[in-house]
Amino acid sequence: MTVQDLFQAQRARSRSAEPPSLAERHDRLARLARLLDERQAELSGAVQADFGIRGRRLTEISDLFLLRAMLGDLRRNLARWSRPRRVRTPLYLMPGRGHIKRQPLGVVGIIGPWNYPLQLTLGPAAAALAAGNRVMLKPSEITPHTSALLAQLVAAYFAPDEFTVVQGGAEVAAEFAALPFDHLFFTGSTAVGRKVAEAAARNLTPTTLELGGKSPCIVDASCTDLEGAALKIAHGKLLNGGQTCIAPDYLLLPRGREQAFAQAYRAAVAQLFPRIDGNPDYAAIVTERHHARLQALLDEARAAGATVEDVAAPVTSGTDGDALRQMPPTLVFGATPQLRLMQEEIFGPILPVLPCDCAQDAVAHINAGERPLALYWFGDDHAAREAVLRGSVSGGVTVNDTLLHIAHDGLPFGGVGESGLGAYHGETGFLRFTHQKSVFVQSRWAAGRLLYPPYGTRFDRVMAFIRRLL
Repeated sequence: MTVQDLFQAQRARSRSAEPPSLAERHDRLARLARLLDERQAELSGAVQADFGIRGRRLTEISDLFLLRAMLGDLRRNLARWSRPRRVRTPLYLMPGRGHIKRQPLGVVGIIGPWNYPLQLTLGPAAAALAAGNRVMLKPSEITPHTSALLAQLVAAYFAPDEFTVVQGGAEVAAEFAALPFDHLFFTGSTAVGRKVAEAAARNLTPTTLELGGKSPCIVDASCTDLEGAALKIAHGKLLNGGQTCIAPDYLLLPRGREQAFAQAYRAAVAQLFPRIDGNPDYAAIVTERHHARLQALLDEARAAGATVEDVAAPVTSGTDGDALRQMPPTLVFGATPQLRLMQEEIFGPILPVLPCDCAQDAVAHINAGERPLALYWFGDDHAAREAVLRGSVSGGVTVNDTLLHIAHDGLPFGGVGESGLGAYHGETGFLRFTHQKSVFVQSRWAAGRLLYPPYGTRFDRVMAFIRRLL
């Protein structure tokens, strides 16, 4: 079937059938959970094949663990989130009653990225299915083994009019984004997100855009455990070889602590990754093209006079292309604002370190750029922390650690401004794919006719009484 045929089949079904019952929604979530449990080894193997080097344990913690947590949260709360919501009725409308009825939107399209090809595709799909929608998923062509396996497994566990996977490259993605979905969910770069939003706008399709940006990490002057902070920063930066949308993109550090941090960061990297070469815990850069881009960023920084420090030994695995794409962690000092390194989202294991004279300078630097997807703050001074949180706007924040706000089911995950539009996870994600329909039920004892024309003295008396109630 063509992409258009698949969409029309789901759309026709969503318009002609009753919304799926609570039991049917639970069944769909249970099937998705069973897919993960029964086919875990195959899924991890496909991700490994796409990256060349990305061990199954890395996929377990970064993709499958979060998916299972998300599914568990949806299944525990689905009944409560699906109930109609009573709302307070103003006195002038009594004895009528109002409530909000939660209904599925219809057909949801999801365009997924390559960096976490399971979590960032099946996660939004789970939320959309929980809300009672039918789902079409377009995974990334950059991870072809994972995309092909997802298509095969989803077809085995779901009917095409429930959940289906569409494969293909940029042309298919453009066709997919142009379909008149009831909601379109995209995860990827800001540049591609603009194109997706433009295509969706032609159909007035509402969108959720999970994008990226340059997420800052601040080490405050009050941070007394620089070694502990460096370990957490290294973990957040180097997970998946740095190919994480909420990875710390650059570090803002009190001036004079640069070398102390470099020493602590080097020790942290050695603790996390005793070796880089061939280590399955340290993912390879996904393609040669992405690897070449990162090398070009470093070459430009060196040529401009920045200091580039390798934090681990370079990979020297002969002609093994996969291992050669395991890019060693690098610190960059003296990067100027004009460098691409400071203009583009890095998406690799390169960490620019920028000295600051005070916390206000750090906030001013952040606010001079676009709104980041994430912000990280390390320190012990509560007042200093709150000043940064008040003075900056970001999609999410983790204090004294990195990445963990994405793992909290009760916290919405999403960007702001250039880093995204809309959020999901937990009830926020359920509601993202839900239409909240307003319903007012009039009482037989209603006195609304007192406000009908013809208007006169009686109308004036009633309106005067209502004004006193407001």
